[in-house]
Order: sequence, then structure tokens, then C-alpha cells
Amino acid sequence: MTEKTIVVTENAPSAIGPYSQAVTAGNTTYISGQIPLNPETMKVETEDFAEQADQVFRNIKAVAEAAGGSLEDIVKLNIYLTDLSNFAMVNEVMVRYFKEPFPARAAVGISQLPLGVLVEVEGVMVV
Repeated sequence: MTEKTIVVTENAPSAIGPYSQAVTAGNTTYISGQIPLNPETMKVETEDFAEQADQVFRNIKAVAEAAGGSLEDIVKLNIYLTDLSNFAMVNEVMVRYFKEPFPARAAVGISQLPLGVLVEVEGVMVV
């Protein structure tokens, strides 16, 4: 049986439900969906999509680093958008954080996200 380690950092928002920020099993870390909460205030501080996406990727980065890795170690992202017209903008924001070769990715349009946010991202990291 693979041992699992719970990842916790104050540099990303604490969980708003019964889940961990991330779980590491073996050399793989599963990063829970991050929404654009500021970890210091636990509030969504903007309605601007680009600013929300930027905060989400800062949160993903913080969790990855707390797990002993970096954004370069992320192999898969799932991006959830409440408006698929933001697809191009999420790409623009993403390339500020990730370099080629980019991780595998899915981008899915959904009707609603927690706290009324516009974007959520989860990831898988291998170190």
C-alpha cells in the first residue's frame, strides 16, 4: 500500500470543505482545485477574469512548492471555466507560469463554481 502525505501550506487558501490542499502518494501529488481566494484574507478580491486566473495559478504554485516540487513538475491540469469565452485569456495567463513543454490539460465549461468564482484549476505533479 502506498503511503500518502497530506500537503498543507499557509501560502495557498485553506480548504473550504472536507478535503486537503494536496495529497502526495509515492512521487505523485494531486493538487485540489484552487479558486482565486487570496490566502491571507480567504476572500475573492476581484471580479476580473485575468486577475482571478492569476491568483489561481499563484495558489497552484504555492501548493506545488509546499509539496516539494514546482510548476515545472506539473504533468496535468484540469481547468474549469464558467464562461468558455475566457479560454484565450486563461491561455495568456497560463504561459506566464508554465514554459514548454506544457503539461497535459483539459479546459471544461461548467455552469457554476464555489463562491461564484470564474475559474478553478486542479493539477497532478510528479517529482
